[in-house]
Amino acid sequence: MRIRIVDAFTDRPFSGNPAGVVLLGTSDFPGSSGSPAAFPDDSWLQKVAAEVNLSETAFAHPLPAGGEADWALRWFTPTTEVDMCGHATLATAHVLHTTGAASGPVRFATRSGVLGAVTGADGDITLDFPTSSLAPAPVPAGLAEALGAEVVAVHDTAAHVGDLVVELRDEAAVRGLTPDHAALRAHSARGVITTARAADPRAGYDFVSRGFFPSVGIDEDPVTGSAHTALAPYWSARLGRDDLTGFQGGARTGLVRTRLRGDRTLLTGRAVTVIDGELHA
Repeated sequence: MRIRIVDAFTDRPFSGNPAGVVLLGTSDFPGSSGSPAAFPDDSWLQKVAAEVNLSETAFAHPLPAGGEADWALRWFTPTTEVDMCGHATLATAHVLHTTGAASGPVRFATRSGVLGAVTGADGDITLDFPTSSLAPAPVPAGLAEALGAEVVAVHDTAAHVGDLVVELRDEAAVRGLTPDHAALRAHSARGVITTARAADPRAGYDFVSRGFFPSVGIDEDPVTGSAHTALAPYWSARLGRDDLTGFQGGARTGLVRTRLRGDRTLLTGRAVTVIDGELHA
């Protein structure tokens, strides 16, 4: 079967956040019938994700026509399955659109409900995700030491996101982080998202962030779409605007345009395929 590596939330190769994408058709794996595919065994999916060794590998198969969704979609890190992933969803929508496997809006059935994706004529892809709740939380003991930075505020996110949103003093503090990844495992079910207001909004973004996920086998995720379902309401409340742009990343970077729409958050970005090959498994 075909496997692709797609850089998401960027329009340039070797930037943004890379994701593996595997589209499963009716003849892509043994035991398939003529009906729309089901997922192979979980252990096989996990082994493929471990082999790809990116922050997420997405697996999708078509669903029967007439239902609430068009494709079933799952995401795996090298060590575990996750409930929500923005950049691998964007990458999957990009592959569906560029290969002709789907046209027009696409609805994905996932562990986080039905998620939508619309590809514009200019190549922009807009995802429709649930907005994460945010609850103020005390600063956990040892968090500042694990990050190596002063913590301004901490918020918990909703269950499907499972991150701590941690505001730091300024953009320079976020960009300069060299955290103790092992120590961060104690502070969140999924990850720790550090963020700050942009030093100069004229640079083309309103806030910055970096995401660390050692609890699920990823020390740093370059551009985390799902985290922006929490960052969007967080910064929209502070900046007084529903439409914002976030800049995320350390060594690799990318931009996520966010639009807050009540209980839904729209995430917009681009993607580029960098590897298209065959999976012999």
